[in-house]
Amino acid sequence: MRWEDAARRQKGAGRVGRREREVVGRGVRLGEAAQGVVAEYGRAVEAVREALRPLHDALVERELGAIPVARLQDVTEGRLRLGGVERSGFGTVGRVLAAGPYRLRQIPGVGQRTVDQILAAAHRLAEAVHETVAVRIDVDRPEPGTTALVMALHVLVEAGPDARRAVDRAAALAERLGPLLADARPAGGRLRMALAGREKRARALAAVAEVRALVEEAEQAGLAELFAQTSVDLLRPSADLAAWADFELRSAEYYGLLAEVSGRLPDAAAAEGFLPEEVAERVRNQRLDDSRRRVSLRGYQAFGARFVLAQRKVILGDEMGLGKTVQAIAVLAHLAAEGRDHFMVVCPASVLVNWTREIEARSALPVRVLHGPDRHEAFADWQAQGGVGVTTFDALRGFPAPDGGTVSLLVVDEAHSVKNPQAKRSQAVALWAGRCERALLMTGTPMENRVAEFRNLVGMLDPRLADSLGEGDALAGSVAFRTAVAPVYLRRNQEDVLTELPSLQHTDEWEELSASDEEAYREAVRAGNFMAMRRAAYLRPEKSAKLERLREIVQEAAANGQKTVVFSHFKDVLTVVEQALAATGGTPLSGPLTGSVPAGRRQRIVDDFAAATGPAVLLAQIQAAGVGLNLQAASVVVLCEPQIKPTLEHQAVARAHRMGQVRPVRVHRLLATGGVDERLVRMLERKSRLFDAYARRSAVAEATPDAVDVSDTELARRIVEEEQERLGLEKEPVTDSGGSSGGSGRA
Repeated sequence: MRWEDAARRQKGAGRVGRREREVVGRGVRLGEAAQGVVAEYGRAVEAVREALRPLHDALVERELGAIPVARLQDVTEGRLRLGGVERSGFGTVGRVLAAGPYRLRQIPGVGQRTVDQILAAAHRLAEAVHETVAVRIDVDRPEPGTTALVMALHVLVEAGPDARRAVDRAAALAERLGPLLADARPAGGRLRMALAGREKRARALAAVAEVRALVEEAEQAGLAELFAQTSVDLLRPSADLAAWADFELRSAEYYGLLAEVSGRLPDAAAAEGFLPEEVAERVRNQRLDDSRRRVSLRGYQAFGARFVLAQRKVILGDEMGLGKTVQAIAVLAHLAAEGRDHFMVVCPASVLVNWTREIEARSALPVRVLHGPDRHEAFADWQAQGGVGVTTFDALRGFPAPDGGTVSLLVVDEAHSVKNPQAKRSQAVALWAGRCERALLMTGTPMENRVAEFRNLVGMLDPRLADSLGEGDALAGSVAFRTAVAPVYLRRNQEDVLTELPSLQHTDEWEELSASDEEAYREAVRAGNFMAMRRAAYLRPEKSAKLERLREIVQEAAANGQKTVVFSHFKDVLTVVEQALAATGGTPLSGPLTGSVPAGRRQRIVDDFAAATGPAVLLAQIQAAGVGLNLQAASVVVLCEPQIKPTLEHQAVARAHRMGQVRPVRVHRLLATGGVDERLVRMLERKSRLFDAYARRSAVAEATPDAVDVSDTELARRIVEEEQERLGLEKEPVTDSGGSSGGSGRA
């Protein structure tokens, strides 16, 4: 009888094994794929660290070699006598460390105790240097070491945020599968199952059931395919030219990743805006969902997004160039992932197009423009279908305020524009802020010394806190002021959170032409005048959309104490800009620096600009100032129009973004929608892709890049003809299409 029972158990175990072996096998394969992608990512990260280590060590050695040995007195509070050490040739901390205890002990009058004290102090100083120095990547002087680092970073940057998300999911899955597969192991073989005891069999069957659920969940989510694609992305070889080209375009992403991998993150208190601990702790504990976001965040940006979510109604006052828009999009994406479906962005008309493009590029959220003659119909569609509505301050006044809670987030850009509570636009924003579940006011203009204006903004969010604010809060200092307003206000400065200074950040400022601009543009198109088309947005300055945005950029830069250089291809555009900025007043103007200015005079203009105390503006013709001059005094660059040759823009920007620059450089390229700028940018992007695909793969083509270039004349003719057709105008012969400027814009 016992033999029959054993046979039945073995037969039953065999049947169970046949059903379950497949599940265990699928679980094993999924676990191996998950572990594989985690390992590949780890190897990619380690490759960055290996490339960084010698660069960092060399930088530390160079710094220590420049520190006088007398600095050791600071570390020991003046207890050391170092005269004999210096006279023996060990004049720097680097030389002392290289000498070691034996050679130092040979110095007359230096005993063992003194040697121990000297070396202990030197090591403390070396540790401080090791923690503070940061590797900067110089695109103008690529070396084997920096090339290796850029190539290693390129692999991770190209893999993108999707790879990081895939790795996180793989790590979590592997952690769950590991113990389950260990418990399910007896079910993977007929004999093992038959020989296992009752308790192990029960545990194995329970584990198999959980493995099956995990595998089915992973299959529905397409994780196996995601892991495979991520592994391919991480294993894809990086070419040095492609890596350097990409670094120039996306240096902020490279530096952000480098800071993360190296652990060289900004000071935590600065990154958190010096918030009180109780507020900072609440923000740190706030979850941030990135499933509907298409861009990675830096640590301080993730903290900013969490601040908005945790505090609900706030002012984000980060200095210009720190990515307030990206932080707002991160909040929108998080709320959308939670099931919220109605959001509103209010901004000046000059940045409306920018907002729609940024949301589309950096998130998976639907965007609706609520502006123009059809704005009320668009508003009704937005109410019915949801998404992110983007509108202007004036248009908002014409829309009915929402019922409480129906709009999950109101974002107000350039919020200092609504600081006057008597203005109708301010009253409209205040009404919406009171009716929305959350509100985010954004301004890059420092508010610490403008308490009356700041109080008005706070009043839209927290009237009780606004009533409690007094002038004395600002007089007590910025840290005290931020403590007082911590529940609603977060501001970080570039120098505190961008550890890789200087960085280069590009922003395309897309503007909708005013009616006056459009009329001037049509006249230029009708005449077939390509150069007049390019500068039509400035021909009628009293109603110029580009000029208005340029004023805003210069004013915000001035409020932050920054210098600005404004480039244009055309002399007459610079004249218009000079007159407009002079009428605004307040910021010293230099130039215009044009081709007709003698070389010596050019340098004096640049020197005067650099020597100016506080904010200043330099006007420069891009052909004249794009090469040969150092403009690192400027940390804001404005390009009045896109250039026919991308190299002109790159050279001009490089005048400011170079060795000696102490602040990140922010580049604003002013572009008009729907016309020559849009066509020119699109053609140049296509031309760049063609060069990448062809010239970099051929030594001959690389030596003669014009082999794949479109001539300026041909490009101009094509754009003029396409615009004449688009606007339904009779075709006229193309003029002013081949020179450096043409018309009144000639250099």
